[in-house]
Amino acid sequence: MSDANIRAATLGDIAAITRIYGEAVERGTATFEVEPPDEAEMAHRQHTLAAAGYPYLVAERAGAVAGYAYAGPYHVRPAYHWSVEDTIYVAPQFQCAGLGRLLMARLIAEAEQRGFRQMIAVIGDSANAASVGLHAAVGFRRVGTLHGVGFKHGRWLDAVLMQRPLGAADSTPPK
Repeated sequence: MSDANIRAATLGDIAAITRIYGEAVERGTATFEVEPPDEAEMAHRQHTLAAAGYPYLVAERAGAVAGYAYAGPYHVRPAYHWSVEDTIYVAPQFQCAGLGRLLMARLIAEAEQRGFRQMIAVIGDSANAASVGLHAAVGFRRVGTLHGVGFKHGRWLDAVLMQRPLGAADSTPPK
């Protein structure tokens, strides 16, 4: 997908990001959020992550935001500081065209540049083959499944845990 542009998200992207995520919340099982957040909440989330030094990216195609990805804290306790959790959503009309892989590759590179050492994926719904496959394609390995931990759209859902080392990973102390 050579016509895609991956760049840092800006406040001007929030409306598109909110639409993409809102559709995923309402129709999908990749997220266990059940009510789509509004633009103000999505702007707050993006600002909070960017201000804390986490990468937050958008993919543009033909001048429109087609997807987004970011890394955020895996957990809040200090020992987890060097581990991040990834999030990625691509608008339905742009799925299965390589955009997710481009976003993930850039997100991984930016997380490594910022000194993070592990990236964790918490994938909603073990039937989400596209997300599991995308993560596997960029070097994640499946490390576990949490069975029946979410209830959405009238059914119990698993969460798949995947992990990918970044940079020196756990071979040296962080700087």
